[in-house]
Amino acid sequence: MHEKPFPLFAWFFPYLLLALAFLIYQADWQVSSFLFINHFTQLLPDRLWAGLTFLGNGWGALAVTLPLLLLAPRLLSAGIFGGLISGVAAQILKPFFDLPRPAGVLNDGSFYRIGEPLFNNSLPSGHTMTAFAIAGAIYFVCNAQHRKYLSTLFVLALLIGLSRIAVGAHWLTDVLAGMGIGLWCGMLGAKVACAIPESWLIPKSIWARLIASSGLITAYILLTQTIDIKLNAPLQYVCVAFIAITLFFFIKAQNAKSVDHV
Repeated sequence: MHEKPFPLFAWFFPYLLLALAFLIYQADWQVSSFLFINHFTQLLPDRLWAGLTFLGNGWGALAVTLPLLLLAPRLLSAGIFGGLISGVAAQILKPFFDLPRPAGVLNDGSFYRIGEPLFNNSLPSGHTMTAFAIAGAIYFVCNAQHRKYLSTLFVLALLIGLSRIAVGAHWLTDVLAGMGIGLWCGMLGAKVACAIPESWLIPKSIWARLIASSGLITAYILLTQTIDIKLNAPLQYVCVAFIAITLFFFIKAQNAKSVDHV
C-alpha cells in the first residue's frame, strides 16, 4: 500500500464548482459568460488553444505523460486510473443531460470557433474532466510535502478547460462541471493507484508492459487520425516522437535492477 492523506476540503471543493455552474445556468448567464470568454480568448493564437484542447484529449494526455512510466510509474498509474474513471463518467453523464453546445444554440458567426462545429452532449466538458482528473490523480497520489511542486498542474488543467470555450465547443457551465467532477475522478484514481504494490511498477511487470503497449496504440492513433482539430497535426507528430523515445528507454530498462518508485 502507498497511502497518502487526502485533505477533507478537497472532497467538498467540487461542490462549489458545481454550485457556481448551477448559479450561472439558473441566472441565465450561460450565453453572456460564454461570449465574453470566447471573445477574450481570441487575443491569443488559435494554435495555442487547439494545442491545449489536444492535451485534454485522452490520447494526447497519455502521450505527454507516458515518460512517467520510467520516471514515476505510480504517478502515471494514478493519471491513467483518473482518466479512465473520468472517461466512463463522461460517457454516462453527457447523454444523461443531453444538453446542446453553443453551436447548437447560437447562430453560426455569432461566436468564434476553431475546428468543426459540435452540437450535442455539452454537459460536462469531457476534455476538462480528463485534465482535472489526471492533474488531481497525480497531485493527490504524491506525498503531502511534494504536492506544492505539482500545483501548477491545476493551472494547466484550467487552461485546458478554458480552451474548450476558446474553440467554441463548450459553455462555462460545462467547464465548471467538468472541473468538479474531474477532481472527484482524480481523487478516486489516486486512491486506486495508492493500492498498487511496488512489484507492479518495475519495467518487467505486466502492468508496466501493458502501459507501454497502450503507448504503441496511442502512437498509431496519433499518426492515423486527427485529434480534435487539424491544427494539432504537428503536435501529434511531436507526441509520437515522445512515445518512441520513452519506449526505447523502456525496452532498455527491461534488464535493469528493480528500484523503488514514487
